[in-house]
Amino acid sequence: MVEVRDTERDLHQLRVRLVVAMLLVLTCFGILVARLSYLQVYRYAAFHAQAEENRIALVPAPPSRGLIFDRNGVLLAENVSAYTLELSPKRTAKLDETIDALAEIVDITPRDRRRFRRLLEDSRNSDSVPLKVRLTDEEVAKLAVQRYRFPGVEIKARLFRNYPLGETAAHVLGHIGRISPDDKRRLDDQNQGSNYAGSTHIGKVGIELSYESLLHGQAGAEEVEVSAGGRVVRTLSRTPPVPGANLILSIDIRLQKLAEDLYGSRRGALVAIEPKTGDVLAMVSKPGFDPNLFIDGIDPQSWQALNEDPDKPMLNRPLRGTYPPGSTYKPFMALFALTTGARAPHDTIFDPGYFQLGNHRFRDSKPGGQGTVDLRKSIVVSSDTYYYKLAYETGVDAIHDFMKPWGFGQLTNIDIEHETTGILPSSQWKLRRFKQRWLPGETPSIGIGQGYNSFTILQLAHATATLANDGIVMKPHVVQLVENPMTRERKRTVPSESYRIALRREHLDLVKGAMVDVNRFGTGRIAFANTEYVAAGKTGTAQVVGIRQNERYDARRIAERHRDHSLFIAFAPVNDPKIAVALIVENGGFGAQAAAPIARKLIDYHLLGKLPKDFDDESLPRLADDPDLRDVPESVDPEPVPAAEERP
Repeated sequence: MVEVRDTERDLHQLRVRLVVAMLLVLTCFGILVARLSYLQVYRYAAFHAQAEENRIALVPAPPSRGLIFDRNGVLLAENVSAYTLELSPKRTAKLDETIDALAEIVDITPRDRRRFRRLLEDSRNSDSVPLKVRLTDEEVAKLAVQRYRFPGVEIKARLFRNYPLGETAAHVLGHIGRISPDDKRRLDDQNQGSNYAGSTHIGKVGIELSYESLLHGQAGAEEVEVSAGGRVVRTLSRTPPVPGANLILSIDIRLQKLAEDLYGSRRGALVAIEPKTGDVLAMVSKPGFDPNLFIDGIDPQSWQALNEDPDKPMLNRPLRGTYPPGSTYKPFMALFALTTGARAPHDTIFDPGYFQLGNHRFRDSKPGGQGTVDLRKSIVVSSDTYYYKLAYETGVDAIHDFMKPWGFGQLTNIDIEHETTGILPSSQWKLRRFKQRWLPGETPSIGIGQGYNSFTILQLAHATATLANDGIVMKPHVVQLVENPMTRERKRTVPSESYRIALRREHLDLVKGAMVDVNRFGTGRIAFANTEYVAAGKTGTAQVVGIRQNERYDARRIAERHRDHSLFIAFAPVNDPKIAVALIVENGGFGAQAAAPIARKLIDYHLLGKLPKDFDDESLPRLADDPDLRDVPESVDPEPVPAAEERP
């Protein structure tokens, strides 16, 4: 039987389906139109801004770092333009394979790899990490041709910090290093993060750290148009960076280098100061280090060698090393005795070679003693017995109160960070430190610069300069002038005195005269024989380890690092001091043997321009050829402060 189709019903179903399909299509188109309208009309402003931001980028322009010169215009820290090969950890999937491939194009040493790994750990959030610095032109050309093979690899032009004199004055200058996460947090806390956008380095120690805010300058920015691939098409606007300020140090780098060379392989510290201004002429720490090693991250092997060296080359000895001053303390003890009335100039004692206190005998450095001793002779012959007795009779607290204004055991606030305080003992200090009361038997050793006394060589030099300057205290500083790199305007860092110590002229003359006799007839006579100027001085010998009551000191039977320290202080010319020096030769023995000859040669050079016979002028840094760089104003006498500022 043949089935008869219902044509009308089929047509109706077809029409329904067409209507449904049409409605579905219209709905979809409606949704698309609505979405398009939403994006094009309602969200137009937002997406337009986003598109502009993608097309226009703000690129930071880091400033060039300020230069550092010595007082005569010798360049000590400069900026050198060079190329560096850098890897972006975020865009480089296989670092080791990439480095191996790059090593086939340019020479990548094991030291480069070690440094890269260390920087990678220290700078995990950095956009790029240097693999090889200071590329040659040939290396740049080779890498540029092959660069397409290495995503995340860049060749960047950068300004590199360079210290042309290497180890010379390294502890003064310090060094810069790559900005660490801790540095970033500190900058953010100081609201300086934006000023370091684009910068990769920051001052780490020394002057580079202390004057970071001036040396760094102000960052600029460039508004550039970039393609979809991130390539810069054109520069739209530019705010130029402001370069950092230049620093003119008070350091005489030739005097500094001479002092370092005079130490040779010996350990020690030396500070030379211009008494009238507080200018630090030389600040030596031996041994030293090469600051250029740290600029782009020192490799682990070199870092380990420096840290494990028993001579501690990284220790800034004048600033952080503390030592007993030994007999160099005696001129200040003599002023203490005169000022407090504990001794008159002609009061005498009999020195039998020891000071007896109960069952303990404090021995003099000279067996048999010095006989009858007054104050002047006590300095010239360096009588220990005189000062044992003086200290015991006056007490530790009276000594503390007199010595504090001289800067012993106090921060000098020199313009280099991380200065150590040292120890100027008192009964209250011992109670705080050890929870014990002061014992009378601890006082005599204080009088000869031993016992708990522990000062930095900077403090000793500062006190010596103050004595040379008749009690007028000038803040010691290593930066003499700050120069605006645009206008060349210069500003002095320490324009006037800090305060004055109340001293009587006759007391000063007596102590200074005794120190002159030290170099004429006393322990400094050999080192200062036939000088063309009058110099005041005092030798010192400080014990490193104690000697038993029934034993005598014999350097030949003691390990080198347990031998006495050799110290010396001096200033010259006496009537118009131009230089004051304090130094220590660690384990050098008697002060007149090791330390005094160094001081004599330095003063000869500073006052007379005379070099030691075995030194060639070519071994010292050359003076600046540019006369403008040497145009540093002469030292000026500080402005006096009112008498109300005097301190007892």
